Amino acid sequence: MTTTPTDRLTTEVTAESIPDVQGRSDERRVAIDRVGVKGIRYPISVTTRDGNQESVDATVNMYVSLADDRKGTHMSRFLEMLNDYREGMSPSRIIELCRGIREALDAERAHVEMAFTYFIKKFAPATGRPGLMDYAVRMTCDSSSQGDEFVLGVSAPATSLCPCSKEISKYGAHNQRCVISADIRMNRMVWIEELVELIEASASCPVYSVLKRPDEKVVTEQAFENPKFVEDIVRDLAHSLDAEARIDWYRIHSENFESIHSHNAYAELEQTKVRQS
Repeated sequence: MTTTPTDRLTTEVTAESIPDVQGRSDERRVAIDRVGVKGIRYPISVTTRDGNQESVDATVNMYVSLADDRKGTHMSRFLEMLNDYREGMSPSRIIELCRGIREALDAERAHVEMAFTYFIKKFAPATGRPGLMDYAVRMTCDSSSQGDEFVLGVSAPATSLCPCSKEISKYGAHNQRCVISADIRMNRMVWIEELVELIEASASCPVYSVLKRPDEKVVTEQAFENPKFVEDIVRDLAHSLDAEARIDWYRIHSENFESIHSHNAYAELEQTKVRQS
């Protein structure tokens, strides 16, 4: 039987015969906090509140700590692990992925970040016309021998109407689009959809992708009857998150894109909740 050069190359080149440069020791003895792969574009599926799966295009960063005696880490293993875990992404799933990376690369710590656009069907308030609203979602996990830490983040657009403008103006009041963001640590499952609802309830009025004239009347009047400064939005959201027993910590902020100023208004708040004994 005649062998080709390719056959001979395949036979001769094996994992054992190729030098593992990354696995060599490093004499400089400088540990690195994070080393890995950044800016990966990868399709994943996310488990929704109703038990279905939503396919999203995620941007992923994955890192491990590197001991001072190691030259490098094995970058390909990050992608192998991501491919194994990309279906049914959820808090428990991303924690499993982060743990798996730490163990596979024999690291003290591992860190995984995922960011993607998440769509939720939303119905217009008067006509009930359906539309898809897009929300920016972040999932972050840290894993070490001391434990695992998962943070869910959501940013949602909304409407804010200025209480001062309403009070001093003879006609109407100025309003603006705002983006409200919440990052949370949870002790039990909080769905993306639930966090969106809490965020939107803190604004003067939610925004929608589909609005007919009867709907425009509803949202305009709702905002006018519910004026809020940027400070009001953050405080109201903080009250809602404080009342939610499943949330242990949060960091929230709102940025209001002013319609009559050349600057934006901004407020931020971070809180670690004290558990009741």
